[in-house]
Amino acid sequence: MEIIESGQAAGEFVLRSGKRRVLVPTMGALHKGHLELIRLARTAAGPDGGVAVSIFVNPLQFEPGSDFDRYPRPQSVDEELCRSAGVDALFRPGAQEMYFHDQSVTVEEHALANTLCGKSRPGHFRGVCTVVTKLFHLVVPHAAVFGEKDFQQLAIIRRMVRDLNFPIEIIGAPTVREADGLACSSRNQYLSEDERRQAPVLRAALLAAREAAKTSPRAADSLVNEVRARISSAPLAQIDYVELVDADNLQPEKTVTDNSLFAVAVRFGHTRLIDNIRLA
Repeated sequence: MEIIESGQAAGEFVLRSGKRRVLVPTMGALHKGHLELIRLARTAAGPDGGVAVSIFVNPLQFEPGSDFDRYPRPQSVDEELCRSAGVDALFRPGAQEMYFHDQSVTVEEHALANTLCGKSRPGHFRGVCTVVTKLFHLVVPHAAVFGEKDFQQLAIIRRMVRDLNFPIEIIGAPTVREADGLACSSRNQYLSEDERRQAPVLRAALLAAREAAKTSPRAADSLVNEVRARISSAPLAQIDYVELVDADNLQPEKTVTDNSLFAVAVRFGHTRLIDNIRLA
């Protein structure tokens, strides 16, 4: 596995690598969810292609007072996981390699980013779009894999690629879960024992909503209230949002449709968890 730590080295890698490249952008603290992204990337790359994983804890997507400083950075563990998973190249730049000290250009999406997580995390998706754009320019992938757990992020990246004419295929990976249904996340390790015990209520509430929508079609407000009530039954849960939206434009819906998506964000202590489910 080749380890690349600078933009210049990334350019040299691209020049000597003529095969199909599939990128898996991450912030590290890799887990089995990331392994599934890598597996899908390997399939998409084909027998003669290569898989590149980037690890960069992007300061632009952390709002003031968030967990940037304490975000886990297990460098040697991540490196070994990538090596064991058969990754061809690990792009691991430092902040000074990604951003000039007087940087004044960013990339921003103005429709999908104003909903869901964008309401409570101003500037977050500007940071995401900016760093992903830079990664696309540096690694020059033919395809990139993003997880559906971060559904809003996936939708925004697809819109960005469409609107800016990036010649890159965006592949969505189904959410990988723990045995009790909790979506795999690097932030799960922050949860206390009690918080971890209660966190699966997110998945349980979403599954119940999907079953309710199948058996008795109803207005969105009714389903949203049921999901909120179920999540609130966990004493440590602090709801950020519970919304039923159209999966394409992320705008709120009044009734359930074939394209409905239930999305939730909930805090347990200082840890913010997100999840979603398609109702059709």
